[in-house]
Amino acid sequence: MQPQPSLARVLGPWMAAAVVVGTVIGSGVFKKARNVAENVPETGLALSVWVLGGVLALLGALALAEVAVLYPRAGGNYVFLREGYGRMAGFLWGWVEFGIIRSASIAALATMFTESVHDVLKQMLRPGEGAAEVLAFWPRQALTCLVILVLAGVNARGTRLGAGLQVVVTSVKVGSLLALIVLPFAVLAAVSEPQYPPTGAHLSPAWPAGWLSAERWGLYGAALVGVLWAYHGWMNVGPLGEEIKDPGRNIPRAFLGGVLLLILLYCGVNLAYYLVIPRARMVELKDTTVATEFCLRLLGPAGAVAASAAVMTSVFGSLNGNLLVGPRLLYAMGRDGLAPGWLTRLHPRYATPAAATGVYALWSCLLVVGVGLLVQHRLPAVPLGFAELDLNLPQGKAPFDVVTDFAMFGAVAFETLAVASIFVFRWRLPAADRPYRCPGYPVVPALYVFIMAAVLANMFATAEQRAEARIGALFIACGVGVYGIFLRRTTR
Repeated sequence: MQPQPSLARVLGPWMAAAVVVGTVIGSGVFKKARNVAENVPETGLALSVWVLGGVLALLGALALAEVAVLYPRAGGNYVFLREGYGRMAGFLWGWVEFGIIRSASIAALATMFTESVHDVLKQMLRPGEGAAEVLAFWPRQALTCLVILVLAGVNARGTRLGAGLQVVVTSVKVGSLLALIVLPFAVLAAVSEPQYPPTGAHLSPAWPAGWLSAERWGLYGAALVGVLWAYHGWMNVGPLGEEIKDPGRNIPRAFLGGVLLLILLYCGVNLAYYLVIPRARMVELKDTTVATEFCLRLLGPAGAVAASAAVMTSVFGSLNGNLLVGPRLLYAMGRDGLAPGWLTRLHPRYATPAAATGVYALWSCLLVVGVGLLVQHRLPAVPLGFAELDLNLPQGKAPFDVVTDFAMFGAVAFETLAVASIFVFRWRLPAADRPYRCPGYPVVPALYVFIMAAVLANMFATAEQRAEARIGALFIACGVGVYGIFLRRTTR
């Protein structure tokens, strides 16, 4: 029997933390403020959504770090679910993570990158013409696919190369967010009468006059899904556990340090947005990012170009990080016989899972095309005998919001199970060596699981995300069928 291939431990604490911060800071902090403002009209309540999203990520990180230290192997959540709940749970995570979560995230990030390129081109080639297009819809989708394929090639060249690029881009992204936070105050100090002066008047009303109705809570939950997208990726150290030096120390540091930095940056940036942009104007920003409008008001046309460039850099780094992390899942599943064995092949020169990287890139490109078709065309309702299943997307919903809601359905469902696996391992392996233990156990993981279960239920209840939730549920059901037919009787 040939020995299984293994990945080298080449990532230190800074590179591991850069994966957390770099893959999380992508498009959400620049784009999702509009969705939050649309669903939550009170400024203080809207900012509380960003705080709650960060607290949830922190609760999950506190718990999942313990599980990741127990199993520092390639695959991350796949390994945790397989060891905690059995092979079928591991397979379903891989099925959903590959088919929905990671690939849709890659597609969404690449879409956002292309939109930012388009914004820069509009500012440079057609200034003052509002929403005039430079590239039509399908050429933008082609550019999106090209970006995915190029970055896949970079990460196939070497883990250290991809991670090194991640450190550089992450540093630029953090610096960009810090600049956005201080920009309103710098403008007030430097300009005596700015055209759009930052003002606390935009923060009113801060809170609702009374208790929220059931409908308002539903809208709050819909806004939270958008914010969870902005924080999504904090788990990305897990799949790289086999390549991190001294995992007992560096995995918890990367988890917790990365999430705390994200909370500070996100809350600071969104407060700055509200100081400059009235909430009513923020809701209208469907063809550009909130960050672009923010810089346009403070710095003029040059600021809009700079903001679009910052968004491009940020999304580029997050996209690179996802293409670095994601293929480790298919590699791990191939080693266990739950995916084709050829996915374990390492590049003969660069020792990377190049085959798995290529598969991820191609499937993400197919999602870009598929979502484009869904946006452009209507589907007939599916008859079920007692009712009809309507899988059409809400009219006017942007491709970016479609793929992010699609990704978050699978993420909320299975990543919550991954965090909950801490209960299984505490019960099953009480004497296991744990260099790191979750503080506040069992309250911390239980609170995370309860809130995320409520978010998942709300996705089925609200019209804004119901179609994506239904499609995601059907995809999971297909995964159960595939496992039962082809893999149930296989052995490790």
